[in-house]
Amino acid sequence: MNKIILIALLFISCTASAITLDDVRSTFASQSVVRAKFQQERQISGMAQPLHSSGEVLIAKNKGLWWQQQHPFPMTLVLDDRHMAQIMGSQAPQVITADSNPQMFQFNHLLRALFEADRKVLDENFTSAFTDQGNGKWQLVLTPVTTPLDKLFSTITLQGDKYLNRIALNDLQGDFTEITFSDHRPEPRKLTHEEQQRFAF
Repeated sequence: MNKIILIALLFISCTASAITLDDVRSTFASQSVVRAKFQQERQISGMAQPLHSSGEVLIAKNKGLWWQQQHPFPMTLVLDDRHMAQIMGSQAPQVITADSNPQMFQFNHLLRALFEADRKVLDENFTSAFTDQGNGKWQLVLTPVTTPLDKLFSTITLQGDKYLNRIALNDLQGDFTEITFSDHRPEPRKLTHEEQQRFAF
């Protein structure tokens, strides 16, 4: 009888501590600013060698997403609620708005939703399979159900713990993209003056 009670208590304890998607969303929502390094590998169908890139990313809750590729060539992407700007090297920014390119802006919205685990946006665009992998780690496999996403991707997989650590994109052309994040830095919790200027365009 004591063994049965012990097993039952262990089961209840494990069940109570299981991570859910809402837990992840709440954790991400509490992070006002996160800075990280990224490594990206793209395996393109028909190409023998994958393409590699790396750089820095900044996710600011009240500002948007700043993505700076440093290698193999400099390229910066800035996303906020109204604009998407791409800057190649020292060239002037190419700015896209929701009015000028609605489809491209949809990807802007989706990309930010992935980084923020926005439950509403994810539920509107995907069916999801969430798995608690133990030790605070989790995986979320997203299958697109809306156009144009369902015409481009078969699945999008997110993995992480208290931060997003990996995004894997399987597209319908047989290509595969993996982005891994490291050196997450939530401090300082407010943007520095220099970081604020990254969103001024």
